Order: sequence, then C-alpha cells, then structure tokens
Amino acid sequence: MKILIVEDEELAVKKLQKTLTAVEPDAEVVGVTDSILSTVNWLEDNPAPDLILMDIELSDGQSFEIFNQTTIKSPVIFTTSYDEYALKAFKVNSIDYLLKPIQKEDLEAAMQKLKQMKAMYKAEESNKPDISIDSLVKELQQKLQPKEYRKRFLVKHAQKLVSIEVEEIAYFFSDGRLNFFKTYDNRKFVVDYTMDELEDMLDPVKYFRISRSFYISVDSVDQIHEYFGNRLMLALKPAVDKESIVSREKVTDFKKWMGK
Repeated sequence: MKILIVEDEELAVKKLQKTLTAVEPDAEVVGVTDSILSTVNWLEDNPAPDLILMDIELSDGQSFEIFNQTTIKSPVIFTTSYDEYALKAFKVNSIDYLLKPIQKEDLEAAMQKLKQMKAMYKAEESNKPDISIDSLVKELQQKLQPKEYRKRFLVKHAQKLVSIEVEEIAYFFSDGRLNFFKTYDNRKFVVDYTMDELEDMLDPVKYFRISRSFYISVDSVDQIHEYFGNRLMLALKPAVDKESIVSREKVTDFKKWMGK
C-alpha cells in the first residue's frame, strides 16, 4: 500500500510513520508534504496513492483548500487535533479521522476500514472513493468553522419593538404557554421561540438548559442547593417566581458547565 502523508510538523510525521510501520508493515510512504501548495504539486506530478493521511491544519491554511485546487482520487483519512465531539459524525465510508496524538489502535481501525471498503469494490475501482469526497469535505469544513450564535432578540414592549442584547439576558423560562426571558435589570419579555429553538441559538459556554422549562446564563446563578431526587435547586438573580430545578439527567453536565 502506497501512502502520502500530508503533515507540517516533522515530529508528527516521524510518529505517524513509526505507528504506520507497526500497524501496516508492508505500507510504503511514497511522499510527505507539508503545505497546500506542495501537496497539490505532488498529487499532480505523481500517480494517485492508495491512501492519503492528511492533517487539517497546515502551514499555509486548512487542507480543505487542496480539494479546491486539484482532483483527489485516493481515499483520505484526516488527522486532527480537534475535539472528537465535533468530528464524530464523520467516521463514515472512505473518509475517516484520527485524533492527535494518534494511537496505534485508532490507526489500525482506520486501516481496517479502508481494507473493508476496497473489498467491496472491484480492483480497478479501489482508488475511487465510494462517496463524494467534495460533499464530505464541505460538510466537515462547515462543522469546524466557529458557529455564529444569536447576538440579540427583537421583542415587543408596550406598543413598540425593542432590541435586547443577549449579554443582557439572565435566563429564559416557560410557564407552559409562553416563553419569556428576564434581563439582569429585572425586565421581563415574551420571546417568540421554543426552548428547543433557543438551545440552538445560544452559546453553550454562556447558557445552559437545566430543564425543559429553564435556560440560564452562568452569571445568573446566585446559589446552588441540593434537592431531593438527586436534583439541584438554583437561586437565580434576578429572582424568579418559579422553581428553577436542574433535572436529574442534567446534573452531571451542569456541574461540568459551572466548573469550566
């Protein structure tokens, strides 16, 4: 098996080659490139390898740009330092990923996946991805780009519409019929979004959904009390005329969130 390594850290290349030798002794590293430009040039000047191990972050940008500049005819396994949660959806078909630092068992599993993929197709088709690399790269690129969260809400106040910055909002809550939010200066407004919709709009670093009817900011938590049923009761600021209980299934994640 002929392999191209795309990686801009010399130490990472050496470690990857060593791990590769342990996992696949017959594998031959036919090239090592460290940038978008050098990779494009290598791919255009050489036969397509059986596999490309490609780091996402290169010295001259993200490796996704390689796909815009030349045709990739080989299966690709990405190597990356990104959090596994952001990438777990991409363990599919001909594209896989390895989370740095790369472990032997992870590389072994990825190589096994490649062999299984090739076994499903005729030999002359083995260098062609079984799915669209372009579409997966675009999806992965979108996943890794910083998400834009809601910055303000337009709400009704008396006979007017007013814009409230998210930084002013202490928490969101529901009374079963309508959804509201309160600002830190104790103003209350109706918000025209469901709690599920709000969950996708708000930065999870700053806001946490403690139950079906409460979504709170980290700065709104005044006190935390143990509550029966392995739950927690919060005292919020400003005060709210409704019990703010962290549901049992949310307690562990809530503690991690508050401790960040």
